[in-house]
Amino acid sequence: MAKLLLNMRLVPEDEADDVRAFLDEHRIAFHETRPSRWGISHGGIWVSEDGDYPRARQLMDDYQAARQARARAEHARALADGSADTFAAVFRREPLRVLAVLLGIAGLLLLVALPVALLWRAGT
Repeated sequence: MAKLLLNMRLVPEDEADDVRAFLDEHRIAFHETRPSRWGISHGGIWVSEDGDYPRARQLMDDYQAARQARARAEHARALADGSADTFAAVFRREPLRVLAVLLGIAGLLLLVALPVALLWRAGT
């Protein structure tokens, strides 16, 4: 029975391509399911043979550890050279968007707090 190796939800295309490549390279049979039309399922990469799953899982764990280390190193370099996106940089670049998001958050917090305030006032 096939086992899910990678749920494709929020997976960048380059990562999916890398997973396909290392599965092909190690001759591990796999198949893919496509995302559903209504977004209920995001698709996945499945290992076709049960016996291949432990080896595929180990390859996947190694790949993800290396990818994480690479991403952290790139982020550290971006922070060091000042090219990383910070709140201040985004605010300078798109002040109206940032203000709109902050106002939206404040509005939602007020809506959440409104029933509590009404109940508290009604109880006194």
